[in-house]
Amino acid sequence: MAITLPSPASPLKIGTRGSPLALAQAHETRARLMAAFDLPEEAFEIVVINTIADRVLDRALKEIGGKGLFTKEIEDAMLEGRIDIAVHSTKDMGVEQPEGLVLDTFLPREDFRDAFISPKAKGIKDLAEGAVVGTSSLRRRAQLLNYRPDLKVVEFRGNVQTRLKKLDDGVAEATFLAMAGLNRLGMQEVAQSTIEPEEMLPAVAQGAIGIEHRVDDSQAIHMLEALHDKATGEQMACERAFLAALDGSCETPIGGLARHEGGQIWLRGEILRPDGSESIKGEDRAPIEDAAEMGWALGKKLREQAGEGFFDWLDD
Repeated sequence: MAITLPSPASPLKIGTRGSPLALAQAHETRARLMAAFDLPEEAFEIVVINTIADRVLDRALKEIGGKGLFTKEIEDAMLEGRIDIAVHSTKDMGVEQPEGLVLDTFLPREDFRDAFISPKAKGIKDLAEGAVVGTSSLRRRAQLLNYRPDLKVVEFRGNVQTRLKKLDDGVAEATFLAMAGLNRLGMQEVAQSTIEPEEMLPAVAQGAIGIEHRVDDSQAIHMLEALHDKATGEQMACERAFLAALDGSCETPIGGLARHEGGQIWLRGEILRPDGSESIKGEDRAPIEDAAEMGWALGKKLREQAGEGFFDWLDD
């Protein structure tokens, strides 16, 4: 069956959140589609969808519903036919998609590391005792307190620009951002230093753009096949299976990173108590074709080691 490509008269509608980073990711997706199919910019329409995670910035994600708050309105728009594809930061995605949607296209992965940002210190170890650090990430909070229990962590939600302004306003002495986001925004110079995974494992899927579509949309399927990066897809299969085995959400401090090494997939994973008082780590290697099974197995292993109640929130 011949596939009709989008045109200025019938553009492909790309759904995205409205932050500068989300728009940069949507623009990258559009540019790659234009190049792959020799289409003009007018053959695509970027549709900004405001999610509850963007509207409610004064409360932690766990208090308003968790990870799905980044995607629900966007996925609803796709199921209703108001958009054709959705561009996401894969680390914001739950491990299960709504019925009728699939996340199976990944662009080449950017830098997966965290960036340390501070006007007063070059790295975590250089922060003064009792320094205030801002982050909305439970993973970063737990990892930080595991390494430096003397530090004070405050809630720091918002897009890249909002968090940098909070830092300038003195709300905290340091914060973290994903290096991938800074690179995509052309703001690499903001990073005081980068944090290697040996010091702090990144979030599962950090640095990877994922593109979601309807399962029966032949046009989207055909076009996205041209964009999919096989190596990134293999890493995502491994990391997201690890996350699924842990029932991971925005309420669970989990780090995970899969890398290709010597024809295999090497996965490192970590789970932490929310207050940083305990960390359980593990790693494994497997043939690439067994990446998802190995990710699931490592997740189950760490969960069993943790036991019941490991992720329970403790009173401050």
